[in-house]
Amino acid sequence: MATSARSISVIIPVFGESAIISQTVRQVRASASGRPVEIVVADGGPGHATLAALGEPDVIGVRCPPGRGVQMNAGAAVAGGGVLLFLHADTRLPKNWPAAVDRALHDVRAGAFSLAVDSPRTSLAVVARFANLRSRFERVPYGDQAPFLDAALFRELGGFAPIPIMEDVDLFRRLKRRGEPIAILRERVLTSPRRWERDGVVRRTLGNWRLRLCYALGAAPEDLARSYRPDREE
Repeated sequence: MATSARSISVIIPVFGESAIISQTVRQVRASASGRPVEIVVADGGPGHATLAALGEPDVIGVRCPPGRGVQMNAGAAVAGGGVLLFLHADTRLPKNWPAAVDRALHDVRAGAFSLAVDSPRTSLAVVARFANLRSRFERVPYGDQAPFLDAALFRELGGFAPIPIMEDVDLFRRLKRRGEPIAILRERVLTSPRRWERDGVVRRTLGNWRLRLCYALGAAPEDLARSYRPDREE
């Protein structure tokens, strides 16, 4: 099984995240508790403006077409770490997260963190609680849970499918079909409430459930993307 303390590459797909990308990179480094990590920012936005706004040194920038799965694959293609962690730009990792990843990958080859939403609203605490119960039961985490996996395993799988939505669910379904155990850590990432605040908690939550149900029933990702346009905030 995987050994501890392998190098980690953090891959951040972005689309129009000029305002927060430098803060995200700083938080990744600060929360690593002194552990060196490679950071790759894969920009699929118009004019690659997020990369132009990035003010942090020693970050690998990748210019690529839009689409979260496409962008994460482009970032993974240049990443040098033995472990790949995929992070949304509006999500914050917990303190000393590399140690948590090391512990998980001592026994398995893939995993993700639990979820918390950066809001005092009770409704969003309930959303996070149900998301964590679901992911622990199904072992199929979403992308905002900062999924991570052995880089060799990721490449064996062929990376993320080039589909416009549900690329995270597809990847972990393929892992499960292979019989790979998937760790869901107790440590929590903290994600921004902006999607729920913009769309409304009930509307956004029901929309997410609808997407997942339709996908489970066999709906094509392309049809889902046309019927419910996901936000472009990576």
